[in-house]
Amino acid sequence: MGEHLIKLPDVGEGVAEAELVEWMVDIGANVREDEVLAAVMTDKATVEIPSPVEGKIIWQGAKIGDVMAVGSPLIRLEIDGEGNVKAGAAPVEAPPIEKKVSPTRVAKPAPDKKVETAPAKSKASSSNGAGPRAEGEKPLAPPAVRKRAAEAGVDLRRVIGSGPAGRITHEDLDSFFENGGSVARGGGGLVRNTSIADIPVVGMRRKIAEKMTIANSHIPHITYVEEIDVTLLEDLRKQMNEAHKGDRVKLTILPFLMRAMVKAISDQPNLNAIFDDEAGVVYQHGGCHIGVAAQTPNGLMVPVVRHAEARDIWACAEELARLSEAAKTGAAKRDELSGSTITITSLGAMGGIVTTPVINHPEVAIIGVNKMQVLPKWDGQEFQPRKMMNLSSSFDHRVVDGWDAAVFIQRIKTLLENPAMIFID
Repeated sequence: MGEHLIKLPDVGEGVAEAELVEWMVDIGANVREDEVLAAVMTDKATVEIPSPVEGKIIWQGAKIGDVMAVGSPLIRLEIDGEGNVKAGAAPVEAPPIEKKVSPTRVAKPAPDKKVETAPAKSKASSSNGAGPRAEGEKPLAPPAVRKRAAEAGVDLRRVIGSGPAGRITHEDLDSFFENGGSVARGGGGLVRNTSIADIPVVGMRRKIAEKMTIANSHIPHITYVEEIDVTLLEDLRKQMNEAHKGDRVKLTILPFLMRAMVKAISDQPNLNAIFDDEAGVVYQHGGCHIGVAAQTPNGLMVPVVRHAEARDIWACAEELARLSEAAKTGAAKRDELSGSTITITSLGAMGGIVTTPVINHPEVAIIGVNKMQVLPKWDGQEFQPRKMMNLSSSFDHRVVDGWDAAVFIQRIKTLLENPAMIFID
C-alpha cells in the first residue's frame, strides 16, 4: 500500500489561487480514477478536480470556502502499489491564502496523521430513537442529509451517525426510519421542524456578497424614480416582432432601453464612467459597454453588451440573448462578464413598482426596470388606459449631482415615450 498526494492544479491561465466551493467525497470514501474529488472557483468559473488514481481518501487539505494557492496540497489517498509520497509522512502543506468561511465546527485532522474513523454503529443503535446528543450539541451531516431530515421533521440529534466523527449519512437516516424512528407531530398532523441549516456563503454567493458590500460601503447612492408611459413603445415592439417572426430574435424592452441610454449618454458622457476612488480619477469611456444583470442557477451575473453605441436594436437584442444564455448555462467567458461601464437591472414581471438598485462598483450609474402595468391616466378630458413602467435608477452622488441624474432619466423617458426618436440619428 502507498499514499498519493494530489495538489491543486493550474486551473487557468494566469490563475494563482482558487476557492474550494465543494467537496464531492468524504474522508474514508473509496474513489475511482477520474472521479471528481472537489470543485474550485476562480473568478466566476467553476472547475472540477478529478482523481488521477484509484484509492481511499485519508486526508483533505482545506475547508469549503478556503482560498488556496495553485500547488497547495489538496487531498491524500491510500492506493495499491507505490504512491508519490512516503506513507504516513506529513504533506508539505502550503496554507490557504485566506480563510473565508468555515462550514463546520469540527476541526480537520492534523496533516501528519492518518484519519481515525469512528467505529461504525449498528443499525439498531443508530435508530433507536434515543437522544444520543446533549441539548445544544450539533450533529454532523452533509447538506443533503440535513435537507432530507428537515423535510421529514426529524431532529438529527436523535440519529447516531456511523461516519467519521459521528457524521450522519443517508444510510443512518434510512436505518432510523426502518427501525421505528418517530417524528414529533403537533395537532392536526402538522410536523414540528426544529432543524437549523448551516449554509456557508461561498463561491458565487460569496463573490456577490463581497461586491455588494463594497458597493454599499464605498458609494453614497442617490436613487431617482420616474414613471414612463411605454404604450407606444410596446405597440412598436410588438409590430417589429410580428414583422420578423421566426427570422430574428424576439425583441424585449431592454434593447430599446439600451439604445435610449446610448443617446442620453452622448449628451452626458460623465454617466458612462468608472470611478477609481482610491486614485481620485473618473475614467470616462467613449465606448458604451452595458452590463445587464441576469439571475442564473449560480447566482447573479452581469453579462456585458460591448459597444452598444455601434449596435442597432436588433444587434443589441441578439447579443443580449446570446450572453444571457451563456451566463445561465455557465458557458460565458470571463471577459463577457466584466468590463461594463453602466448597468441595467431588471426583474421583469417580478420587478415591483419601485426598487433601490445597488450600483455595480466601480461604475457610477445603474438603471433599474420595474414591472409594467396598465393604469388609468388623465388626458385632459377623460381617463385612458396606458401601459406604465417605472425606472428606478441609482447614481454615485460623489460624482453625479441630483440634477444631472434627473436630466439623464428625463432624456431616457422622452425617448422611450416617443420611440421613433430612438431611430433618428
